[in-house]
Amino acid sequence: MAITVSGVSGGYGKKTVLSDFSASFEKGQITCVIGPNGCGKSTLLKTVIGSIKPFSGDILVDGKRVSKPCERSKRIAFLAQGKSISDMTVFETVLHGRFPHLSFPRVYCEKDREKAFLCLERLGLSEFCDQPVSTLSGGMRQKVYIAMALCQDTEYILLDEPTTYLDISNAFELFDIIKSLAESGKGIIMVLHDLVTALQFSDSVLVMNGGKNVFFGSPDEVVASGVIKDVFGVGITKHDGAYFYERNTKNG
Repeated sequence: MAITVSGVSGGYGKKTVLSDFSASFEKGQITCVIGPNGCGKSTLLKTVIGSIKPFSGDILVDGKRVSKPCERSKRIAFLAQGKSISDMTVFETVLHGRFPHLSFPRVYCEKDREKAFLCLERLGLSEFCDQPVSTLSGGMRQKVYIAMALCQDTEYILLDEPTTYLDISNAFELFDIIKSLAESGKGIIMVLHDLVTALQFSDSVLVMNGGKNVFFGSPDEVVASGVIKDVFGVGITKHDGAYFYERNTKNG
C-alpha cells in the first residue's frame, strides 16, 4: 500500500516545477525528500495533498484516485513549513484534526474529544491541554501539530521541514515520535534540509533536482550511487552506522 505518483508535471500558474515526476511512498516507511533549494520538494508535497492541481499525470492513494479534498484529508495529513501560530488552546488545536471526519452540521462529538485526549497523551501533552499554543516553545508547538495530524487519523503524514527552528534536543525527540508513527504503520514523507539527518532517520531517500526524481533508494544506496556528490557537491561517508559529511567539503 502506497502513495503512487506517476508522470506528474505541475507547478504554479504557467510555471512548471515538477516535470514528469514519478515515485512511490510506502506505508510503514519514512521517506525523506532532499534536494537543492527550489527543486520542487514543497511543491511535490502540496501536489500530493491536492492543494496544487497537477498539469498532467496521476496520483493514487493505496491504488485509488482520491480527488475530493474531504476524502483526501481523511487519508493524508500535512504539516506545512512555518505553520502559523494558533491562538487556540492545545486541546482545541488537536481536536481540529477531527474536522475532515465531521458530518453536517460539523459538531464535534464525544468520540472526537476522546480521540484528541488520546493523541495528547501519546505525545505527552495532556498537562498543556488548556494552554494557548502561542505560549509554547517551538518544540512543543511541533508536538502539538503532530498530535493534530495523529488525531486526523490518516494513513499518511507529510511533513515539510518539521525541525526548522528546533534545537537539537527537540529535533531528536521529534524524530523519535515520527519513527514511532512509521512503526505503527503510517507512511511518512518528510522534506529535510540536512543531508546527514535525512540519511540517518529514513528508510528510503528521494533525491530531487530540477523538479525530477533523480534517485530513490535506501540511505546506503543513495550514498553508494554518488548522487549526493553530483547534486549537492559534497561527499558523505558512513562509519559505525552513522553518516558524516566528508572532510574538506562544503555543504552546498
